[in-house]
Amino acid sequence: NEKKKSKGKRSPCSPSRVLHIRQIPNGVTGAEVVSLGLPFGKVTNLLMLRGKGQAFLEMASVDAAVSMVNYYTPATPHLHNQPVYIQYSNYKELRTDNQHNQSRPQPALQCANAVQHGNLGITSAFAAEGGVLPSHGSVLRIVVENVFYPVTLDMLYQIFSKFGFVLKIVMFHKNNQFQALLQYADAMNAYYAKMYLDGHCIYTGCCTLRIDFSKLTNLTVKYNNDKSRDFTRIDLPFGDGQRTMEASLSTPFATQNTIIPSYTGPPGFAPALGFPQGAVTTSAAPGHMTIPGIPGTSVLLVSNLNPEAITPYGLFILFGVYGDVHRVKIMFKKRGIALVQMADANQAQLAINYLNGQRLYGRVMHTTLSKYQTIQLPREGQEDKGLTKDYSNSPLHRFKNPCSKNFQNIFPPSATLHLSNIPPSVTVDDLKNLFTSKGSTVKGFKFFQKDCKMALIQLGSVEEAVHALIEFHNHDFGENQHLRVSFSKSSI
Repeated sequence: NEKKKSKGKRSPCSPSRVLHIRQIPNGVTGAEVVSLGLPFGKVTNLLMLRGKGQAFLEMASVDAAVSMVNYYTPATPHLHNQPVYIQYSNYKELRTDNQHNQSRPQPALQCANAVQHGNLGITSAFAAEGGVLPSHGSVLRIVVENVFYPVTLDMLYQIFSKFGFVLKIVMFHKNNQFQALLQYADAMNAYYAKMYLDGHCIYTGCCTLRIDFSKLTNLTVKYNNDKSRDFTRIDLPFGDGQRTMEASLSTPFATQNTIIPSYTGPPGFAPALGFPQGAVTTSAAPGHMTIPGIPGTSVLLVSNLNPEAITPYGLFILFGVYGDVHRVKIMFKKRGIALVQMADANQAQLAINYLNGQRLYGRVMHTTLSKYQTIQLPREGQEDKGLTKDYSNSPLHRFKNPCSKNFQNIFPPSATLHLSNIPPSVTVDDLKNLFTSKGSTVKGFKFFQKDCKMALIQLGSVEEAVHALIEFHNHDFGENQHLRVSFSKSSI
């Protein structure tokens, strides 16, 4: 147990230039593992433990390894559509001279580093090795899912130009989806952009990027307007008369005023996303997040509540699934109406999208933006009966840490709940009994195979699951072990 403890504490405390990568799917090549490290610096060694689905990757410097871990901790990388996990290794360097299973990755290493440093003559050798350079072109097809907020051509340009020179962009709607085609100057840039941006959200919790390679090798752009742009030609007409920002046309590769966290890796490979909240915008001052086209209020008006059952704490827990709730006020004279103040306008919008029309304690809840900018706390001596609560310093906020995995696990209310932080002493029956004790019907239950601290529980209906989440999130099992409950996208 002592050994386990020290292992758990190791990863944040002792950075090493050797990284331990776990849960690598079968069939992943050494070259693909190397490609995870390339944007952060030179990769100096690799050891693949094929039977175990693990690898050790050695970077040229500790700084490069730290950049890599800092980037991938909030944004789990995927190989062959499976998540892989990266942490610092106990080893300070890799000695792999005698490794029999090392024969394949080493050429990959030389090739990859050469490609990274601009020598594209060896890409064919790299591909022949089974590596990461398939014969794709430099054009990406981008589908944006969950488009709650407008996505503009300038926004795409800013995000994707972090990975290299963007030549052309064309945006269109197809099959009721927002899509874009984007052409880079170089196929390597397209490869890295796909690797790092696929699956990320432009805004917290929505506008998810799905990226693959287009069959087109070259884009034809006739007009420079809000829907299409050729950054290499200033002379193209506007076509349908939609004039756009001349600034972006006259300075094809100017980095417009983007809001992107500082990045310590090589230039041209900044991780473009992962800001705490808000989006890339062209007009905002650095550090000031603005979201185009969204009213600034973060206070929600919630109505048609069941006055017998609703409490400020219940609303705090439920709305806290979609953002950090700072204050809640149930109206003193109309107990079926409440105000809920979120941390920002983006989270307020997410809560509306997911909770408006949801059944709660037998009634269909209405959720919309309020005209108020903040919720006032009651004055000293004012009668309130505990109906106004301030939660701004609550330890239960799910999104305080901008790197939190919770940003990637925001799902609509569902009958299946994801349980985590389950103590080892708690059994299936304990959990089933806990949920049935408050009137839930348990239809299914399973522990995660790899991690018995987590489980899925399926209840009789979505409404039951909503009530159970309010009831049991942060449930105390004793000895400071608190259950965490979220909605799941899976069913059992």
